Amino acid sequence: MELIKTPSQLEKAVAALEQSDFITIDTEFIRETTFWPELCLIQMAAPGVTALVDPLAEGMDLEPFFRLMANERVIKVFHAARQDIEIIYHRGGLIPHPIFDTQVAAMVCGFGDSVSYEQLVFRITGEHIDKASRFTDWRHRPLSEKQLRYAIADVTHLIPVFQNLRAQLEREGRAHWLKEEMDVLTARETYDVHPEDAWKRLKLRVRKPVELAVLQRVAAWREREARERNVPRGRVLKDDAIYEIAQQQPRDAEALGRLRSMPKGWERSAAASGLLKAVNEALALPKDELPKLPKPQHAPEGAAAAAELIKVLLKLVAEREGVAPKMLASSDDIDRIAAQGENAAVPALSGWRREVFGEEALKLLRGEIALRFTGRRVETFTLEERIISAAE
Repeated sequence: MELIKTPSQLEKAVAALEQSDFITIDTEFIRETTFWPELCLIQMAAPGVTALVDPLAEGMDLEPFFRLMANERVIKVFHAARQDIEIIYHRGGLIPHPIFDTQVAAMVCGFGDSVSYEQLVFRITGEHIDKASRFTDWRHRPLSEKQLRYAIADVTHLIPVFQNLRAQLEREGRAHWLKEEMDVLTARETYDVHPEDAWKRLKLRVRKPVELAVLQRVAAWREREARERNVPRGRVLKDDAIYEIAQQQPRDAEALGRLRSMPKGWERSAAASGLLKAVNEALALPKDELPKLPKPQHAPEGAAAAAELIKVLLKLVAEREGVAPKMLASSDDIDRIAAQGENAAVPALSGWRREVFGEEALKLLRGEIALRFTGRRVETFTLEERIISAAE
């Protein structure tokens, strides 16, 4: 198996892959020591065609690859696509489209929550995948034959997996379910995260508006610093340090050096001045410009019991439809539906999820349907059915 190392070789491979209506894709990357993942290998396949691309080769231009990613006539098939798409977006400035994520499709088709690639391949094809090379250093050259065989197997096995899942979705009338999920996965805002929103990754261990303002400014500073230096966020500043800074609000290097979460001497580093600037900017905000603390949600009386009933309904519907419960509703969805009913702005009450599960959950809350245990199984029934049954 030869690595593609020149733009002309890549152009030829892309021309062959473009003849198919779909291609399977995987990437190998390293990101333990960087903010941005370092792309080390690209694997692609279509019926009768395979390609292993070396993005680290001297003089390699990935433009033909990015052109293929943007080709609307070719479906791009991934398994657990998010990190692969993130890499392509960062390197090429585009989001592949259209795409088909076999992990999501498998959940829609009843293979369970977040089924692993190895499990999916075995259940569909009966083939075992040798994952011994999974935790290899893909930056090292030359790559061994064993590594190359492992890499190409990831995309060749993906071909029958995709074909099987696509046929099952069409057969069961669920292709539009997957399309809705892929629309979210390919939304630009999923990958274009602004530094000003970085604080949303953190737990809100703050009690005052001024503390939240400091948390927001420092988190944004850390995000920009990590991106510019291309290092993980924790290498710039630990989360615990951000929480302590928000509470203690150090205005100068001396105060910063007294914090328990800060490494000794860090307050004298070049980065410390940028952090202190962020803190002082937050502290200088007029009171009426301070961010408002999110109001705690107090669930109405009976919401906890309602949530337990909805969980039973979720399990029942998931079994009936042959779909992973996680695909229909999250725990947060259930709690918010129990507390807010129709007003809950959650995925379970929109799109195909509402058709399959959400409407039934609302009917259960309104008392229009109920649950009963009969014949060693739980089932739903309507009030009208109960009256007819009693009359008989």
